[in-house]
Amino acid sequence: MAHMPPNDSDPKKIDPEVAPDPAAPANASGQSRGDDNARTVHDVIAALQAEAAEFKDKWLRAHAEIENFRKRAEREKEETAKYAVTRLARDIVTVGDNFQRAISAVPADAAENDPALKSFLEGVTLTERELLNALERHGIKRQEAMHAPFNPHLHQAVMEIPRTDVPEGTVVQVLQSGFMIEDRVLRPAMVAVAKGGPKLPTVPDGSGPVPPPANENASTD
Repeated sequence: MAHMPPNDSDPKKIDPEVAPDPAAPANASGQSRGDDNARTVHDVIAALQAEAAEFKDKWLRAHAEIENFRKRAEREKEETAKYAVTRLARDIVTVGDNFQRAISAVPADAAENDPALKSFLEGVTLTERELLNALERHGIKRQEAMHAPFNPHLHQAVMEIPRTDVPEGTVVQVLQSGFMIEDRVLRPAMVAVAKGGPKLPTVPDGSGPVPPPANENASTD
């Protein structure tokens, strides 16, 4: 049998001059695919982080809105509880005015000379005091307007009285008592104010006039 020359086309035989070097870096195509994969993972992570941040922000906003709604509802509930009796309170203080009218209608010397009238007057006075105490327990208080500077938020001036012994604008007569319910005006006091006296001094910070000192002996005519 004749000797056959080696077949260079045999796939099992690799020319060492063209064999790949294991230490050689990957070809450009493989490196590009790896970089693309790395960028894709990075982009996915960044997108998920941005989405998570957006959801967190929405959750925080929703939580804040719910908290504000809860606080507002609590305030409205408290105000409703405070001022729910406003209409009833106005009617009651109007009825209570009759006690004051009855007390004012009795001359002091007449009550002293008539035991029956004196006892009646004491009963009316006690009833009025109990009514005011009951109102106060529900946050309703009578204003102390006498000798105070006129305040349009608290008082309703119905007349002016010439007075030179007190500063102008001082309340010198209370025709109908005013009442407060908590921190609101339930009914302004109907008052008469002095006219023609000295001007009220102004406090240093400019917040308003200085109230004159109370004078229990001042005339209320």
